Amino acid sequence: MPQIDDLVLFTQVVEHGSFSQVAQANHITKSMVSKRVSKLETELGTQLLYRTTRKLTLTEAGEVLYYRSKDINATAKAAFDAVTGYNENLSGHIRMSVPTISGELLLAEAISDFCQQNPGLSVDMAMDNNFVDLVADNYDLVIRTGYLEDSSLIARFIFNSHWAICASPDYLAKQGTPQLPTDLRKHNCFGYTHESGGTFDWQFKNNSDVYTVKVNGNFSSNNAAGLRKSVLAGNGIAYLPMCLIYDDIQQGDLVEVLAPHSAKVVGVYAVYPYTKKPAKRIQVLIEHLRQRYFAMQERF
Repeated sequence: MPQIDDLVLFTQVVEHGSFSQVAQANHITKSMVSKRVSKLETELGTQLLYRTTRKLTLTEAGEVLYYRSKDINATAKAAFDAVTGYNENLSGHIRMSVPTISGELLLAEAISDFCQQNPGLSVDMAMDNNFVDLVADNYDLVIRTGYLEDSSLIARFIFNSHWAICASPDYLAKQGTPQLPTDLRKHNCFGYTHESGGTFDWQFKNNSDVYTVKVNGNFSSNNAAGLRKSVLAGNGIAYLPMCLIYDDIQQGDLVEVLAPHSAKVVGVYAVYPYTKKPAKRIQVLIEHLRQRYFAMQERF
């Protein structure tokens, strides 16, 4: 079956009236152009051009083929341009999934600001702590924490989320302030069930080494905001994202403890399907989020 590329080359030869000009335009040799047109003639079983030293003339079959296919190059170019424009223009719709904490504390405001700055864009943001299948669930972008295993996806680092151990002043006044990580075994520690290392396995550091202390408590949850409320009520100690408790600490409603020993840091990434060039609206949104996090990095 004839190749579309050879057909395009044939239409160019007719329009330029010269093998040499077509060769120069396509950065190939004159003999290559001639061979590919001859190949097209062989595959079609008919002569398309009369060749003389002075000019090229279309045969009857050549005229039919040319007038039926002369727009193929322009059609292809228009199609490619449409896709390029789709990538480059800040317009269209973005469907994304984000963790609940990030969505509530920062992303909702940051993304709505992004939409205000780019009137041609709309974003649908689902907040879910559970793993979503980016491709199967038809998401353009997801925000994920931790290690990315799927090699068919691209991950762009946004920021590191630092976690802090905290309690209310009332709790510490009644139960005492832990001075060492092992002191936590005497306290009621709340567990975060989305912790990959274990609900009650808390990470600490000794210089460059990271180790785990198993703590105990009477309450656990998959919702960090719920754990925060329980800590504010003076019922125990929790290991929570700094972004969630930053204002509480600044206002004195919570106290950070064991700060020199805390080692839990979670990488936050923007993840999208593997492509050579993601749509510009996706690239610009990711950069917008990176800048927003950078401007508020002391909170994280």
